[in-house]
Amino acid sequence: MQNKTIALEWLKQADYDIETAEFMFNGGRYFYSVFMCHLSIEKALKGLYQFTLEQVPPKTHNLVYLLNKIEIKPDEKIGRFMIKLNEANIATRYPEDLATLQKNYSKNITDTIFRDTKEALKWIKQQF
Repeated sequence: MQNKTIALEWLKQADYDIETAEFMFNGGRYFYSVFMCHLSIEKALKGLYQFTLEQVPPKTHNLVYLLNKIEIKPDEKIGRFMIKLNEANIATRYPEDLATLQKNYSKNITDTIFRDTKEALKWIKQQF
């Protein structure tokens, strides 16, 4: 029962983070929105890790690593998106140049990432 409770806490935080991503998007803080999208998926995967493997998830930000450890494979669209979001994590977590980051994560690009994140989050929840 303890693993299920912890897994549900991870999911609650993932939902909170996707709401924060939307808040950042609406405020024009696009790359922070992308960062929060990544964090939402990361926490959802860590919840699934806890639920499936009954172990504390590793301290990693790598979405692909978590998927591989859980041994689940999303469809091609979500899989490609997870790889793209995984790569965005480095740029948004450790930005080298603010102007470039703001250019790379425009309103339109971020909107697509946000919608794809919601789809991926829904898919992760279906794996429970």
